[in-house]
Amino acid sequence: MTGALRAVRKRDRVLTGTAVAAVLALAASGCSDGARATPRITTTVKQGVAPTPPQRGAYFGAWVNPDERTALPSGSPSVGPSASKSPSGSPGPDESSSSSASMAALEGFERQLGRRLDFAQSYHGWKAAFPDEADKAVLAGDRYLLLSWSAGDTKQILGGKYDDMVRQRARALKATRKPVFLRWQRDMDRFGPTTKIHDPVDFIAAWKHLRLIFSEEKVDNVAWVWCPSARGFPDIAPDYYPGDDEVDWICADVYPGADYDYRDLSEASRKFFEWAQHHPRPVMIGEFGVPASYGSRRAEWLRNASQYLQEHPQVKAVSYYDSDEDADEPRDRSHMYSVAGDKRAVSALRELATTPFFNPHNLPVTPGS
Repeated sequence: MTGALRAVRKRDRVLTGTAVAAVLALAASGCSDGARATPRITTTVKQGVAPTPPQRGAYFGAWVNPDERTALPSGSPSVGPSASKSPSGSPGPDESSSSSASMAALEGFERQLGRRLDFAQSYHGWKAAFPDEADKAVLAGDRYLLLSWSAGDTKQILGGKYDDMVRQRARALKATRKPVFLRWQRDMDRFGPTTKIHDPVDFIAAWKHLRLIFSEEKVDNVAWVWCPSARGFPDIAPDYYPGDDEVDWICADVYPGADYDYRDLSEASRKFFEWAQHHPRPVMIGEFGVPASYGSRRAEWLRNASQYLQEHPQVKAVSYYDSDEDADEPRDRSHMYSVAGDKRAVSALRELATTPFFNPHNLPVTPGS
């Protein structure tokens, strides 16, 4: 993967480096861990058209980096997070995607797990046209699409500069006639006040503006996913919440953090779950991954994550981030999450993916390759 792609991905994960410290109050249910009480979940999307939560368990999906899984040469088209925008925020030369490479990577990952994914993730810059050919290939394979869309300047969005473009994107997603998760500007809480997000007030107003345009275009096959970082709870991320009436799925990206030699997913996500239990929406883990730096403990981490997530009935979708593209350089194993080549980690992730809780459609399971 090119240095430019790595730099763009890093911009989406930087800023607000301090970890949150306060703990939210437990739910009034009297449970020792309020997050484990059965929550009230309401569905706000059109049944049978947009992605709705399964009655039991959670969908399992992933982002699979085609550069790594199909050994694409440096500079080849990529559809990853780091390809989501050029430094100017406009479509860059790496924004086009290779449908065949993406599907080869995705299907190879599925063979390792022994099952088809419920959904697959893609990343797009603010001005990039979508759905692209890779997105259409995912939808043609009877999977949901989790489309992550980077933000433009929120003040310009509110000023109507991009209304025509947004209408085009809305119509294009509507035309697929397929269920799509739309995750607009993940990790918005990790951007500083001088960036395109500006501040929580502008973000929320822009979110509502985009939803209004989609509503005017009568797009009913899209579920809106609000997804800050888990480390933004409880102090920062809630400021960006548009409200229960504006959000279909609540989400967080959960990573252990490079500041720890070892940290379970339960520790990294606990404050998010404590907050989410007070909002009657299905929960998605938009990205999670176990660092290669954990070595022989990666399998243990994944099994602990599986158990912890199953203890939270509000969890209705999880997405593994199978990529090393966040790493600054080859020795930066704390930001490498692909399980390719790690037999024990692959086996543990396969156990997670084939557990009935994470296979709510009871999709056929075969021995992993």
